[in-house]
Amino acid sequence: MTAPFHTLPEFRAILACLSAPDSGAQAAAMARNGQLTKPPGALGRLEDVAIWFAGWQGTDRPHLDRPQVIIFAGNHGVVAQGISAFPAEVTVQMGANFRAGGAAINQLSRAFGASMSVHELDLDRPTADFTKAPAMTEAEVVQALATGWNAVDPKADALVVGEMGIGNTTAAAAIACALFGGEAADWVGRGTGIDDAGLARKAQVVAAGIALHATSDPLEVLRCLGGRELAAMAGAIARARLERIPVVLDGFICTASAAVLERAVPGALDPCIAGHVSAEAAHGRLLAALGKEPLLSLGLRLGEGSGAALALAVVKGALACHSGMSTFAEAGVSAG
Repeated sequence: MTAPFHTLPEFRAILACLSAPDSGAQAAAMARNGQLTKPPGALGRLEDVAIWFAGWQGTDRPHLDRPQVIIFAGNHGVVAQGISAFPAEVTVQMGANFRAGGAAINQLSRAFGASMSVHELDLDRPTADFTKAPAMTEAEVVQALATGWNAVDPKADALVVGEMGIGNTTAAAAIACALFGGEAADWVGRGTGIDDAGLARKAQVVAAGIALHATSDPLEVLRCLGGRELAAMAGAIARARLERIPVVLDGFICTASAAVLERAVPGALDPCIAGHVSAEAAHGRLLAALGKEPLLSLGLRLGEGSGAALALAVVKGALACHSGMSTFAEAGVSAG
């Protein structure tokens, strides 16, 4: 399916018309959960995950057989401001590593039965330095949104989107600060490992970008302060919503990208669950602002979709228990 939008207003209109979960399937899943051979609530959040998943899959016995992982890579002109411990060339090198199967996300995708693809977005043409100009033109951000939209397999039954892009924690911090307010220092973190001086410089860069691009429109925030890979993740999440595919969100950068959708159209992230909370300083704050409770907290800060891919195991476990367990009647066990 080719992306059915050519402008940001058209993309916003599509977001506003997306469907709700199947309330009948959710009710049936809740009723089934109450009859399974366990004490009420004994499986904790696994029960909530299964019922949530059921509503988007439209069945009281949801399954997870075809998860999809998509990695988007982009380069950022703001790297010229000295906000990263690594040069932009690393984005290209890591793209080759993904394709060769050598990255952490390759191993996790394989371990949990997910297909995986990599999309490199004009790596030879970084976005503009957002302290001097908008990061992208409207045509560029729409093209990136469309890349994400078109990358989603409509037959997938769960989606993880990840990223690679030197400098993209700075873009994510700028987006989060522009969307939710506060000081730039509240949202910046050490990313790939910058020192104290680099952290202060990063906060100054974020503040400068927000001052230059004073806008309350979330999609304009994405255009002016984001990056191609962040826009592509947003496009993929929007397509998943259209296809009723549950999404497991990854770390700070993925969550900042997703937050653009939620701020543009409240409820856009209803089919999304937070896979984990990362070690990047502001990720927990961003999840709280979105009302998302993470499934895992393991101190991860790699990106690539790695934490979300790991959380697929939790989701699989939740669905296996919910859909595979016997009810009290089926097992001939007294319900008390």
